[in-house]
Amino acid sequence: MRRFIVGVVGNAIALWLTTLLFAAFGHPEALHVKPYAPGLAATIVTFLLVAIVFGIVNGVLGTAIRIVAFPVYLLTLGLVSLLVNALLLLLVAWISQLFGFGLVVGGFLDGVLGALVLGILGWIIGLVLRPLAGRATA
Repeated sequence: MRRFIVGVVGNAIALWLTTLLFAAFGHPEALHVKPYAPGLAATIVTFLLVAIVFGIVNGVLGTAIRIVAFPVYLLTLGLVSLLVNALLLLLVAWISQLFGFGLVVGGFLDGVLGALVLGILGWIIGLVLRPLAGRATA
């Protein structure tokens, strides 16, 4: 249970930093999170909810796609993973928008860049939070 909570918090932080980077480079409409209500607490809860949806989609659908598309991953030397991650990010945006709040992605290229940045930040945050999750460091 602790791994799940640390993973969700790590994903939420990575998503928050990704939206900050998009805003800092002058493209806040390309990737942002629309909270369900105004205020800091609602924004934090929205980031956590989007992180949970992202974790479920990536864990279930992402794993199935990676298994089925393994030969394509080999042929493209893993570059197709950028497209798969962008499509998963767009799917998370679509699912969260069904509830009237959540992740907003401007388009497919924004999704590709967002997935790349989110993946890098998620990896770095995962390295930092690994001791809290109770995983082995080696």
